[in-house]
Amino acid sequence: MNSGATAERVHEALKARIMGREFRPGDRLDPAVLAVPLASSVTPVRDALHLLTGEDLVETRTGDGFHVPALDEPALKDLYDWSAELIALAIHAWPRPHAAIVFHPRAQDGHPIAERVAEAFLGIARRSPNGEHARAVDRLNARLHAVRTVEAHVLDNVDAELAAVTAAAEAGERNLLRRLNTAYHRRRRRAAAAIVRAVYRAD
Repeated sequence: MNSGATAERVHEALKARIMGREFRPGDRLDPAVLAVPLASSVTPVRDALHLLTGEDLVETRTGDGFHVPALDEPALKDLYDWSAELIALAIHAWPRPHAAIVFHPRAQDGHPIAERVAEAFLGIARRSPNGEHARAVDRLNARLHAVRTVEAHVLDNVDAELAAVTAAAEAGERNLLRRLNTAYHRRRRRAAAAIVRAVYRAD
């Protein structure tokens, strides 16, 4: 395996572990410690951590290396607000008439809610002719993935809520989707403190 393949493999493996909540917010990520289970030397791990820092999935602290970003209520509210604004921008940019949206098969029932939410919002963003909307939503999906895995511990009816969003998007119902997008994110914003506690508490 060449060094490029190793670096890519390590990056994807670490990204999946962070998104899957194998680390808690604030945890230190030591390249030497991580290299062993990743069957890698330290250099590709360090390179991967730098890439993940650029993706806002990892942060660096002066004199203390790499860490999973800490999470608090104001920061989570900011992320929810940014998500709502991005989706609203994408909907506003939809061309007329509104063709149906075809979602990726991963968005269907039976898959984890975090994956289905990510695919639904990415499908909405891809309907915009501005490719930056989809790129921004894809990046934000990764940052919110761990949070979305615990939202159902705090909020009820998350499956029905997502089904309504998906149905409106598939039908191209722009005005309904705007209202659902606002309600979806407002509900989570109100519960942000409890969701943060669930992220830190979850195994």
